Amino acid sequence: MTDYRGLTWDHPRGTAALRAAAARFSGEGHGHSLTWDSQPLEGFESHPIGDLCARYDLVVLDHPHLGDALEADALRPLDDLLPDAVLQEWRAGAVGSATRSYTLDGRLWAAPLDVATQVAALHRAAVPEPPRTWTAALELAETVPGALSLAGPHALLTYFSLCVALGDAPAVRADAVPLVGREAGVAALEAMRAFLDRCDPATAGLNPIALLEHVADGRVAYCPFVYGYVNYASAEGSPVRFADVPRLSPGGPLGSVLGGTGLALSRRAPVTEELVRHIVWLLSAETQRGYLPRHQAQPARREAWTDPAVNAHSGDFYADTLATTESAWVRPRYPGYTEFQQVASELIRDGLLNGRPATALHDDLEALHRTAAEGRAALGEEPPAVLHRK
Repeated sequence: MTDYRGLTWDHPRGTAALRAAAARFSGEGHGHSLTWDSQPLEGFESHPIGDLCARYDLVVLDHPHLGDALEADALRPLDDLLPDAVLQEWRAGAVGSATRSYTLDGRLWAAPLDVATQVAALHRAAVPEPPRTWTAALELAETVPGALSLAGPHALLTYFSLCVALGDAPAVRADAVPLVGREAGVAALEAMRAFLDRCDPATAGLNPIALLEHVADGRVAYCPFVYGYVNYASAEGSPVRFADVPRLSPGGPLGSVLGGTGLALSRRAPVTEELVRHIVWLLSAETQRGYLPRHQAQPARREAWTDPAVNAHSGDFYADTLATTESAWVRPRYPGYTEFQQVASELIRDGLLNGRPATALHDDLEALHRTAAEGRAALGEEPPAVLHRK
């Protein structure tokens, strides 16, 4: 008998379904049990993954943590435990690049449990139709309260989304220079400042959950880039609606940075047939279309995202954001990236709020990227060869 412990993040989207499923697993009569603890969103985004894997058997993580996790030899590759048919089903069935984002060095290190990306959020009464272009978003922010998602790592992620929309996806290798080309980088920062100048600067400290609470009660009417939470659109009569992000130009690409969660198995976890079967069940089409949505979770499989009943219950959250999610960009996954993400985001946030010129702020960001790369090179650490510039 094994008493498994798992760690997720502290929101109903992250806890409700997993805890209900754990009770189901623990009651199956095989003698094993599973308990889920939770940590704040900020811990999910930045707590050292090696420490978490030393204390927990199952860990819900974000794909940029893979580099640190593999450097610490903290995870079990799932392809050692699962038949190829199951792996192929996950690759084919998950929305966008979800399964690919948890694949590194040719191995799958986490199961694509939940898919999210930066999408637009709006208050239905104040914004009947979402703006489809950045120009329209700026015009809207002149008339209703808007916000940019800038807290924690999100200033950098918003910047990356705009760079992708400008056609210059950031480098994903630690040693690639530049991080973003100067023309696109400066344009992205200027776009952020133009929108932020129309917003209450106090919203810059709100994490995505707090920001969506502001949208729900009308203090914010529109946010062009924030990680989508189906929970805020699911309630009957919900004031929150989600939509695809605005394009920087008509017909231009949808720029967004992939989020969501993967379910990883730490090296400390005893592997049993029953636990593997439970993970496979969580990722099955039936569970993702039925059990998870009924328990406030946000599934990863395309069958759920395109299911009419799931969309009817979610205020069309999935249908209205599928195009953005399918095209979302996968972040770097080299060791040390999550620390860079936090520091770089703080640099951008402070620069925007304090009026630093976009050209200087871009140079600051590139210098930070080079310094981080040189620091790892000085330690003799090379980024994995599979992490190529997209």
